[in-house]
Amino acid sequence: MSEAGRPRLAAFPKGFFHELIDRRELTIEDFIRRAPSLGVAGVELYPGFLPGTSDADVARLRHVAEAAEVALPMMCSSPDFIDPAPGAWDRAVGALREMVDVMVELNPAGQWRSVRVLSGQDWPGVLEADGLARAVAGIMAVLAYAEPKGVWVVLENHYKDGLWTYPEFARSSSRFLHILNRISSPLFGVNFDPSNAIAAGEDPLELLDLVLPRVRSMGASDRSLRPGYSVTDLESHTGSGYPKALRHGVIGEGLNDYQAIFSRLSAVGFTGWISIEDGEAGGEQGHADIASSARFLRALIAEYWPTA
Repeated sequence: MSEAGRPRLAAFPKGFFHELIDRRELTIEDFIRRAPSLGVAGVELYPGFLPGTSDADVARLRHVAEAAEVALPMMCSSPDFIDPAPGAWDRAVGALREMVDVMVELNPAGQWRSVRVLSGQDWPGVLEADGLARAVAGIMAVLAYAEPKGVWVVLENHYKDGLWTYPEFARSSSRFLHILNRISSPLFGVNFDPSNAIAAGEDPLELLDLVLPRVRSMGASDRSLRPGYSVTDLESHTGSGYPKALRHGVIGEGLNDYQAIFSRLSAVGFTGWISIEDGEAGGEQGHADIASSARFLRALIAEYWPTA
């Protein structure tokens, strides 16, 4: 569905998040089978979407994807290395190592396969220096396991996992860049999400310019202000949860300048996966919104990678 030398489109079914976790009305197998009709070549997974992590469970999922001719290149993991509870850091590292093994089983050697990492939740009472140290140590522990297996570890500029109480510890660019710049590995890079910079009250293009050489994949989402809200409401948001001022919808209809984003990515030869994160609707409207986002992105890919 994509040509060599061009970015490839996947979809992360955020609008179906809780349905997929509960495996009611929709399963990840159902979504994978439908993905080609939505105009995407891959599906980004989430640990909670999986039917299980046994060899048999993973093999069945791989067979579903192979039959549908759909790639499963990305695992949207959300480790919490910041959690101060006894044993929490070790459990976070162990859970990520398990996802590395899942991605190895789902994708043959030589294919792109990645696990996303975050810092963790911004737990009250955790000092900044301690949180940064825990995040760096956690990512390095995962990398030590992932590198020999040929699995990429990508750090996303993030705002908040849908199951978390507190927002991302490293949602500010200063903390994000501190962690990023402390780690060097041939299989470590950035999964860039422009909307998360907006949710953090920052300019996504400014952040992209700072990390552009290290971007290996992208979460394509778009956010806009809900009626009755202003940028002031966004900037004054505090506490847990997403800012109420923001709507998370169809790509191309929000605040992000995708022309500027793709211009920068094409200029440095980016050809990685771009995963659609269209998060407002489920049901048939959710599928239609993903297809609409895919059409918008395919047109831009053709514009900015015209000779690929």
